[in-house]
Amino acid sequence: MAKGKGVLASIGRQGSFKPLFSGSRKSQDDDDEESPGLERSPSGHKKWITELSSLANVVVGRCARILLLSTEDLQQHFETEASDSIKHPSRYARNFLEYCCFKALAVSTQLTDHLSDKNFRRLTFDMMLAWEAPAAASKPLLKVDTETSVGPEAFARVAPAIPTIADMITACNLFDVLTASNRGRLPFLIYDKYLGGLEKAIKTMKNQSVSSHLSSLRLDKGEMIIDIDGTVTTQPVLQHLGISAWPGRLTLTDHALYFEALGIVSYDKAKKYDLSADLKQVVKPELTGPWGARLFDKAVLYKSISIPEPVVMEFPELTGHSRRDYWLAIIEEILCVHQFIRKFHLEGVGQAEALSKAVLGILRLRAIREAFHILPPHPERLLTFNFAEKLPGGDLILEALAELLPSVDAESTKNDGGYSSEKIEKNGLYSVSAVATMSNLGFMFTKGSGTTDELGLPVGEVLVGEWTPLERAVMQSRNNFKKLEEAQATIDGVKVDGIDTNAAVMKYLQELLLPVIQFAKWLQFLASWEDPLKSATFCTIFSYTIYRNWLGYALPCFLLFIAVFMLCSRYFNQAKPINEVRVTAPPPQNTVEQLLTLQQAVSQVEELVQAGNIVLLKLRALLLAAFPQASERAALVLILVAIIVACLPLKIGVLIVFLEIFTRQMPLRRPSTDRMTRRLREWWFSIPAAPVVLEKPKEEKKKK
Repeated sequence: MAKGKGVLASIGRQGSFKPLFSGSRKSQDDDDEESPGLERSPSGHKKWITELSSLANVVVGRCARILLLSTEDLQQHFETEASDSIKHPSRYARNFLEYCCFKALAVSTQLTDHLSDKNFRRLTFDMMLAWEAPAAASKPLLKVDTETSVGPEAFARVAPAIPTIADMITACNLFDVLTASNRGRLPFLIYDKYLGGLEKAIKTMKNQSVSSHLSSLRLDKGEMIIDIDGTVTTQPVLQHLGISAWPGRLTLTDHALYFEALGIVSYDKAKKYDLSADLKQVVKPELTGPWGARLFDKAVLYKSISIPEPVVMEFPELTGHSRRDYWLAIIEEILCVHQFIRKFHLEGVGQAEALSKAVLGILRLRAIREAFHILPPHPERLLTFNFAEKLPGGDLILEALAELLPSVDAESTKNDGGYSSEKIEKNGLYSVSAVATMSNLGFMFTKGSGTTDELGLPVGEVLVGEWTPLERAVMQSRNNFKKLEEAQATIDGVKVDGIDTNAAVMKYLQELLLPVIQFAKWLQFLASWEDPLKSATFCTIFSYTIYRNWLGYALPCFLLFIAVFMLCSRYFNQAKPINEVRVTAPPPQNTVEQLLTLQQAVSQVEELVQAGNIVLLKLRALLLAAFPQASERAALVLILVAIIVACLPLKIGVLIVFLEIFTRQMPLRRPSTDRMTRRLREWWFSIPAAPVVLEKPKEEKKKK
C-alpha cells in the first residue's frame, strides 16, 4: 500500500492521470506508442504478451504506465505473487488481466476527480471489454469503437473494483438498469452518461455539505448531509400530523431525518427523527388526502417509540410517486445500515466503511435518476443494505460483508487501521475501501473513523482468479432470488381485485383446509404460553397420551398418509398441468355506493384476504404436487420424520418433539429459532401458488 501511495504521489506531481489513461485507437502503431507494455525492446521487437489478446495487451500497457512499471516488471510481479492455480494456462490470460486492472484501479481511484477524466472512463470500459476476450486472438488487432458493448459478467467483475461506480452486492442490478433498453449489453455511451450523472451527484452532495444550511440544522460532529428536498416552492414537502399539514424542507443525513417547517420569513427550528438508534423505527409508504382521507399514494410514514404519533411526509407531484419512492428507498437504506452496524457491533473504521457503502449506493441511485431522468422500478435494489435485507439468504451476505470490515476488538491490527495484514497477505490482491473512496472524494466522516492513511487501506471484496465468500454468497442469493421472482409472478397472477371476489375464493378454499388451519393456530397459541392455564392443561393431556402410547402410531400414520398422498399426486399428475381452482365470481358491485369512511377498512381487509388466499393456494399446490421439487422435498422431510418417530422409542421421540416446540421462545434459543424461521420463510416464499380462474355466474332467465 505504501508503494501505491508513492505511485500516486509521483503521478500527482505530474499533474493528472490524463497522460496515463490516454491512448490512440487509430492504428496498431499508435497503440504501441501510447502503451508502455507495447514499446519496443532494444532489439526492436514489440513486447507483446503472447497469452493476451490485442486489446488486453493495450489495457495491460496502460495499467503498467499508471503503476510506473514496465509490462515485463508487472508480469514478473504477477508470476511471483500468484499461486500455481491462478497461473494455470487455461486461466492465465484473464487472471493476469484482472491483476493488472485491480492494481491500477486501486491507484487511479485515489484521485479526487478521476470520474471527470474521459480517458479514465474509456480505460475502465476497455478493461471490461478485454475481460470478455482476454486470450490471444488470431488477429493481433482488435478495433474498439463507441458501438462496442460489454456483458453482465464483465461489468460485475470489474466495476466493483471501483467503489464509486458499483458495489459487489448490487452490481448486477445496476447493470440491468443501465441496459434496460439495450438487450442486456452495455454500450459506452450509456456507461459514459452514467458516470457523468455520478460525477454530478457527487458535486451536488459536496455543495450541500458546505452550504449555509448546515448551521440551521445543528448537526452532530461528522454528520453528513445526503440529500435535501422541499427547497423549491413548486415541489414542497408536506408534513402531516393528524389532520393538519405544513410545507417545509426535508433533509436526510447519515444518522437522522430533519424537517424544517416553512415559517413567515424563514424556516422554523428543525425537528429531528433519529435513524441510527434502536427506536423500533418503521418506515413505509402511506396514503394521504384532505381531512384524513386516504387518496394519494405519495407519502412516507415514520413511526418510532420516541414520538407520540406517527409522522407522514408527503411528496406531491403531478403524476406518479417517484419522489416518494426515492426518499422511501434512501431512508430505508440508512435504517438498514445502522441495523447492520448494531448487529455486528461495528465502530470506528468499520462503522465508517458501512456508512460509506450506504452513501455511495445512494449516490449511484441519484446518478441514475439525474442522468436518465427516471427512477428505476425497484430503487431499493441499487442500495446495498436495503437490497440485502430483502434478498433470500441476505443475512449470509451481510455476515460475509461484516467479516471483511474491521472489528472494534481487533487490537492486533490497530496499526493497520483495523485490517489484518496477515489476512491481506494470505488472500492476495484487494480492492480499495469505500471509506477511502469517500475520503478521496473530499467528504468528512464521523468521529473515530480513523486517519486518512488508515482509511486508505484496502478491503477484501475482489480477489484475482478467486471467489470471495461475499461473492459466493451474492451469487447463491441471486439464484434463489430468481426462483423467488418466478414464484412471485404466479402469486401476482392469482391475485384478484375486489373484497367480494377474494371473499368468494377464500370461502371455497376454507372449506378444504379450514380444519387444518385452525388446528395449527391452536397449537401455535399453546406453544406461545400466552394463556398458562390452557398450556398447562395441554401439557397434562399430552403427557397422558404419551403414557398410553397412543401418539406413537397416530403421528407416523398421519405423516405417512400425507406423504403418500403427495407422492401419488406427483406420480399420477406428472407432466400434467394442475387443475385451476374454479370459483364463481360474485355479481359486480357499484363502487360509487361505497362510503369514503369505509375505504381504509375495506382495503385492509382485502389485503388480509389476498394473503390468506395465497397461503391456501400454496398449500393446495404442495398437496397436489403441482411443482414437483417443492412437493418432493416436503414429502421426503415428512417421511424422514415419520421414520425417526417410528424407530426411536416413543417416549424419547415425543419428549424431543415436546421440548423442541415448547422451548423455542427461550432467550437462549431465540437467535437460532429466528435463523431457522427465516430459512423456512424463504423456502415458503419460493413456492408458487396454484392458478385461479374466475368463471362468470350462469344466470337463469326468470320465468314469467
